[in-house]
Amino acid sequence: MKGIFVDSNVILDLFEDDQNWAEWSESTLSLYSIIHTLYINPIIYSEVSIGFERIEELESAITGCGFQMLEMPKEALFLAGKAFVRYRKRKGKKLFPLPDFFIGAHAAVLGWELITRDISRYRSYFPTVKLITP
Repeated sequence: MKGIFVDSNVILDLFEDDQNWAEWSESTLSLYSIIHTLYINPIIYSEVSIGFERIEELESAITGCGFQMLEMPKEALFLAGKAFVRYRKRKGKKLFPLPDFFIGAHAAVLGWELITRDISRYRSYFPTVKLITP
């Protein structure tokens, strides 16, 4: 099975039962989980954790959805830094790399697709990553 990354906004749609996006996120994850293993990385895990009081609750939710954790290789960390440099040269105001840079770099290094609703930053800084979007 080929891997595919799931962005935190899609996971949060499910966990928070977002009235605008939960249906799209659930049906998209169901469709892609048939032929792909759905992965998250430590950055996505951290973003999603904000909505939970206890790690055991988060672990149960992540496991229940079938997401697998994948550690980030050094190549992805390096690429995230380079994307941040480009962002700053384009007058980006953030002083530290944004989570999307780590997620996009990880997908780019592995050559995997990314299920997300956050299109513009990924397309700008990781044009080789195929995005699955609404």
